[in-house]
Amino acid sequence: MDFKEALKLALQSLWANKLRSVLTLIGVVIGVASVIAVVTLVNGANTFVLQKFSRYGADTFTVTKSPTVITSASVYSMVQKRKNILFDDYKYVEENCKRCAGMGAQQATTGKLVHGTQAITDAQIRGYTWQMPQLQNLNITEGRGLTDFDEEHGSKVAVIGTDVQENLFPGVDPIGQELRADGTPYTVVGVIEKQGSTFGQSQDNFIGVPLTSFMKDYGSQKTVTIYIKAGSAGLPLEVAADEVRVLMRARRHDLPGQPNDFELDTNNTLVGFFSQLTNYFGAVAGAIALISLVVGGIVIMNIMLVSVTERTREIGIRKALGARRNDILLQFLIESGLMALVGGAFGVIGGVIVAEAVTVLAGFPSTVALWSVFAGLAMATSTGLFFGVYPARKAAQLDPIVALRAD
Repeated sequence: MDFKEALKLALQSLWANKLRSVLTLIGVVIGVASVIAVVTLVNGANTFVLQKFSRYGADTFTVTKSPTVITSASVYSMVQKRKNILFDDYKYVEENCKRCAGMGAQQATTGKLVHGTQAITDAQIRGYTWQMPQLQNLNITEGRGLTDFDEEHGSKVAVIGTDVQENLFPGVDPIGQELRADGTPYTVVGVIEKQGSTFGQSQDNFIGVPLTSFMKDYGSQKTVTIYIKAGSAGLPLEVAADEVRVLMRARRHDLPGQPNDFELDTNNTLVGFFSQLTNYFGAVAGAIALISLVVGGIVIMNIMLVSVTERTREIGIRKALGARRNDILLQFLIESGLMALVGGAFGVIGGVIVAEAVTVLAGFPSTVALWSVFAGLAMATSTGLFFGVYPARKAAQLDPIVALRAD
């Protein structure tokens, strides 16, 4: 019997028991859907983070008081004991770093913005040195950016994100308009291009004011984040980072042999950490999904054993008419593999739908990886074939005389 005929017989058998076939596939569908959803979300998160961090450029690194992600209580306790990185520290590094192509500093807080009768209560208020928008590749779409004159004189001017523009200045040109940030008046001089959202949180609900103005209102003893551009990636980045590290250690009186009293992170460090984190999550979720596949495979094997028992007489007749063991084996293997493949196809569709639903409802990024679709289908088919071997062998080894006597 050729493959085409075996496939036709397998389809007829599955179609004759539609409800049983559908119920059998549930485990495979859940397993494959889980794998596809997890891979899609993890891949989307990694791509999104890579794009966001690459916005700063591969030649940019940061100096902060605390790490971006705190992983334990001991690390948190250690960080709290560190001295704040002050504006004077930033100026010291700026004046003494010979291999730094650009540098800026930033502070931020959450506050209330008001213009006329319009208000935003949860806006981010950022204190910028004048270079910061350029270092973060925040392009000005209307008006102008901050200048060194604004920073030097503590000017009460601000650049705003598109959310602030839409909520406080609907239908009005915001340039030259006045708004109040926690009661302090600022004149809008520029609008920054739309940045979108990160994991459901808008990145456009902010204003940027000169850091010197910010410190007058919120204090000069809060820690700042220093951004440094090395000029190019690779060796120049490493050299600039080493120079900044030496300057900061000297400034903060870190003793030889003692760890840094600050964090120095490049984009690769942050992206690598986040990718590792999402890969761990994917591995755990994937292992759980594989359990569903195994359960689905066991169900397939059980149903195929029932099918062999029900069709014992049919197998006997086919053998009496000349069917070989390999013909019977092929037929039942195709049935189990086809059943799992169909379940895998529905699982792929379900997984993509789940991932897209998470993206829509929670704003979590997702990217469908073509390799994961083929991997899901291959896993499902392999599961069906593996768990279908025993029932197929049992059917192929039936004695035709005994089989013909079966009721």
